[in-house]
Amino acid sequence: MGRREPGHVTEGRIPGPLLTLPLHERLLDARRRTPASLEISPDLGRSTTVADIAADSWGCLGRRYPYLHRCRDRTIYWWTGAAFEPVARYGSSLIKLVPTSWGPPTFEIDGIKMLPTAKTSPLDDARRKVEAVRPIGSVVLDTCGGLGYFAACCVEQGAARVVSFEKNPDVLWLRTLNPWSPTPGGVLNLVQGDVIDQIPSLADRSFDAVLHDPPRFGIAGELYSADFYAQLLRVLRPGGRLFHYTGTPNKLTSGRDVPGEVARRLGAVGFRTEPWGDGVLALRK
Repeated sequence: MGRREPGHVTEGRIPGPLLTLPLHERLLDARRRTPASLEISPDLGRSTTVADIAADSWGCLGRRYPYLHRCRDRTIYWWTGAAFEPVARYGSSLIKLVPTSWGPPTFEIDGIKMLPTAKTSPLDDARRKVEAVRPIGSVVLDTCGGLGYFAACCVEQGAARVVSFEKNPDVLWLRTLNPWSPTPGGVLNLVQGDVIDQIPSLADRSFDAVLHDPPRFGIAGELYSADFYAQLLRVLRPGGRLFHYTGTPNKLTSGRDVPGEVARRLGAVGFRTEPWGDGVLALRK
């Protein structure tokens, strides 16, 4: 896949219902009792509507749709206008939107889950992490936008402005199909571009807070480098707050202390750090 130039993202949401295996099974069960209707959520739990059930199709949102011949688990299907297809793309990696029991989905890159979902909704998890940087009235830098949950929570919690970078066009496409992803515009400025390339052009002391949720070190080691951390320090105002998600990768298999390594590297460039949940909270002195 060729490199695309950075740019501001303004795409709106693609309409149509989203199907998962549990929803499809409910539709098939209702079909056995035709004529019937069924209350469903066409948007992964954001809203509900009534579906009209018939033997050969089901209807909602003013249109009729076919049943699937095969509906896979851990897959979300979107209506292309002609058929239901998985919300997945394969370029250099397989990138896929994955349903959760919470409603807001997660996503995977080559089978690696990008957001925690075992104990809480990925959106609620983002909400808790965003609280660490106290976004109300702040200008916030969101380095690795993903599905946009950090950005959505910043807006929800009263941020004055959010600048969010996401370099992968396929992840940005997932966002157009995810009803839980925020729509760019207003407070949220979503930029398609690599924050590594873009951060040198950001002004000194131009942000009150930074949210940094990079892929694992083995995938994107440059986002854990001292050079990049120095850039984060530069763009933060004195007293600014940084939350760096780390998780605990390799702790059980190799004993590696990634949060400790991150804290030491942040400290070396001038941050004051402390452990915070599954990451590191850093303050600009």
